[in-house]
Amino acid sequence: MENIKQKKMSVILTNLDKIFNWARSNSLWPLTFGTSCCAIEMMMATGSAHYDIARFGAEVVRVSPRQADVLIVAGTIVKRMVKPLKMLFDQMMEPKYVIATGACTISGGPFIYNSYTTIRGVDKVIPVDVYVPGCPPRPEALFWGILVLQKMIKQNLLFSTKKIKPVLAALPEGINIKDIHKEMIHILNSKRYV
Repeated sequence: MENIKQKKMSVILTNLDKIFNWARSNSLWPLTFGTSCCAIEMMMATGSAHYDIARFGAEVVRVSPRQADVLIVAGTIVKRMVKPLKMLFDQMMEPKYVIATGACTISGGPFIYNSYTTIRGVDKVIPVDVYVPGCPPRPEALFWGILVLQKMIKQNLLFSTKKIKPVLAALPEGINIKDIHKEMIHILNSKRYV
């Protein structure tokens, strides 16, 4: 009799987790942190009439970190901005997520050359869940990043103790990072690039 009760309880909890993850994924409240040209595209995506972020469940763009759960970082991060960025991230409510948009945010962009102030990627400062490449990324790319984040939340890929890198989470089934490395080495060693 106890075994039947335990099975019912586990089924109920599993279904509750799915419901909570679905609710979290469809009620994202972003906080924008823009420092340069990528911020203009982010503003187009979050505040423009042409691009409607409300369709993706992220309508309420917050100005207070205490009311937001998604931090969208856009633009070059310099050493001076590290402390305010960390403070905003720490003030956000749990669970919290980060989307890094643009080449400068992800890797420092062209400013890593001959510059000692540019941070070589925001993931050196705060943990990043989704990377949106581009220089600057279009609003559609930011929407893609929001959809990827929603998929990761629904599949409960963000709450485990071992965090899955977003690049690996987006790979098709049956392909791993070693396969990609082998293919890249093969392409670089081919006669076209020698």
